Amino acid sequence: MSVLVLLEQRGALNPCALEAATAASAIAKSAGLELNAVYIGQSLAGQEGELAGFGLKKVYAYENTRLGHYSNDGYVPIVRELAQELGATVIIGSASAQGKELCASVAGRLGVELVQDAIACRWDKGLHATKPVYAGKVISDVVINDSPAMLSLRPNVTVIERVFGATPEIVRRDMPEVSLRTVIQKAAEATTGTVELTEAKIVISAGRGVGGPENLPVVEALANAMGAAFGASRAVVDAGWIHHSHQVGQTGKVVSPDIYVACGISGAIQHQAGMRTSRIIVAINKDPQANIFKICDYGIVGDLFEICPLLTEAVLQAKG
Repeated sequence: MSVLVLLEQRGALNPCALEAATAASAIAKSAGLELNAVYIGQSLAGQEGELAGFGLKKVYAYENTRLGHYSNDGYVPIVRELAQELGATVIIGSASAQGKELCASVAGRLGVELVQDAIACRWDKGLHATKPVYAGKVISDVVINDSPAMLSLRPNVTVIERVFGATPEIVRRDMPEVSLRTVIQKAAEATTGTVELTEAKIVISAGRGVGGPENLPVVEALANAMGAAFGASRAVVDAGWIHHSHQVGQTGKVVSPDIYVACGISGAIQHQAGMRTSRIIVAINKDPQANIFKICDYGIVGDLFEICPLLTEAVLQAKG
């Protein structure tokens, strides 16, 4: 009987992995269960110290060059078999794009329920997950009755907390004999933006108010200055001004950054569904009646082509 946390990596441990470990630690403590983790990747060497303080007893490390990049064929059997070996009562992963696929596949192989994209979880005679539904209009409390109870946790909704000082025991294991239908030799980073939207601490998004693709650099410059991920509304994507991978909203990506800046975005409910759990929302729009002003923490009524350059200059000056 234990809690198993899935540690996501992309070369190095992702921050969302430590957020999942924090949530799993609280669950294990409340339920009186042992806490373990699984790492699948090329090598955990040099990162063991990052896993201290969560109350982890053991980290099962499956290290192999063929596991350096995510593979459904390679990762899913490992998690499934380890969960069965440990008799996992709870399995917690991350609701990143990679994490949601892994969790869904593992849940399918185990034949158990899965709550995707939870924004909080707790133990109360069972695993409870808090999850937005109906485009974020309703926050539901879901009780998971299956064992193992399984959920994925939205990145950036959990503050990383280390309580116990001990470093967990690292149990290194060989890669199991599996047939990989696809092997990723190299992953190329996007030419613009260095931060994945769903994991970014700051997101700057452009809406229809930018007027056309030729004006996107005005908003993108602010994103680059702030070290932010660059997002967009559905209207911008549908118009073909930017790739769909940048879309934030009900039919795009759901983000929960510390700061979300909406530039020229009216704030339709479909867009709100993808960003309303952001800690601080800043809106820039020339229409004082725009819906985005109803949910923002700070609103600027004005022309984004005047305001964004001023903000960019101020950020660059502050950074020296």
